[in-house]
Amino acid sequence: MRTNPDVLIIGGGLAGLASALHLSKKGLSVIVIEKAAYPRHKVCGEYISNEILPYLQWLGVNVSELQPTHISNFEFSAQNGRIAHTKLPLGGFGVSRFALDNFLYEKAVQNDCTVITDSVIGVSFENNAFTVTTSQQIFISKIVLGAYGKRSNIDQLLARDFIAKKSPWLAVKGHYNGEFDNSLVALHNFQGGYCGVSVVEKNIINICYLADYETFKKYKNIDDYQKEVLYKNQNLKAVFENSTPIFEKPLTISQISFDKKNPVENHVLMIGDTAGLIHPMCGNGMAMAIHSAKIASELVLDFYSGKIESHALLEKKYRTEWNKHFKNRLIMGRFLAKALTYKTFTSIMTSMAASMPFLLSAIIRQTHGSPININE
Repeated sequence: MRTNPDVLIIGGGLAGLASALHLSKKGLSVIVIEKAAYPRHKVCGEYISNEILPYLQWLGVNVSELQPTHISNFEFSAQNGRIAHTKLPLGGFGVSRFALDNFLYEKAVQNDCTVITDSVIGVSFENNAFTVTTSQQIFISKIVLGAYGKRSNIDQLLARDFIAKKSPWLAVKGHYNGEFDNSLVALHNFQGGYCGVSVVEKNIINICYLADYETFKKYKNIDDYQKEVLYKNQNLKAVFENSTPIFEKPLTISQISFDKKNPVENHVLMIGDTAGLIHPMCGNGMAMAIHSAKIASELVLDFYSGKIESHALLEKKYRTEWNKHFKNRLIMGRFLAKALTYKTFTSIMTSMAASMPFLLSAIIRQTHGSPININE
């Protein structure tokens, strides 16, 4: 069976669904191919900067319906327990991917988007058209957006450079019951990684950490690793000891790559984590994913209206826009993540930030954007 939508989106996470909403709102036919059914949990920090609120509102997504927490404060602690506090320049909100992804999915279906649960097994581009093959169907489209996340078999199909390199990072995420300040997002440093803590809807505490595999593999299981490594930071120890797990076991993902990725690969416009992944310590991956969907969608609409005359020009413009908005943020994220691996440096910087909170606020501004402008 062959189906020919105006736009085919591979992946139904934040970026993919936001693009589907945007493009369908403007009258294009959209098919989203997503390998997993909704709702589902995902390994994610689940804090979103308020910079994307104007865009979500324009899409018709009223996140207040999900009863998110409103987050205005940030704290960072070094391995020695020293803490620095600051106000978040824009603030943000906490909402689970379980709730938000499903909310966006339902909105997309209401907008007449077709969402198919299937796996992509082939992508080719010839004569200015894509052929995308799944286990059950073949799709033909002039435009394909890649929104399938951090790492996928599709990266192998497209022979992307980063996929051949072994990554040293893995992530662990769990939801917990307990007491934690709803207005706070905390980042706690430990040997070989860092852990984010914040509250999402229904007063659920989200704890998600990134760990270096070389440190992690020395221990038999996650519990041992947490007690022997994470608990060395007394602030983090207190969080875990005063929280009760909701999940039967934590979610984990490995081989997380923060290497540079190309925002266009084999003529596919990459959005969200597929285009570039910022270190979770910067706390802004979800907002960046949604913002990248806006950038790509606006250019795709210009392509279909004739303002952009060729696919080659579309790709060029997308590369330019993506780099303008996100390249420097990713570079800063890599620098900060590297710096945090040095215990002495981290302790000194935390002590300085504790006495001069504006330093921490300045760093945050380097990895966050301004509120998104909406041009009808």
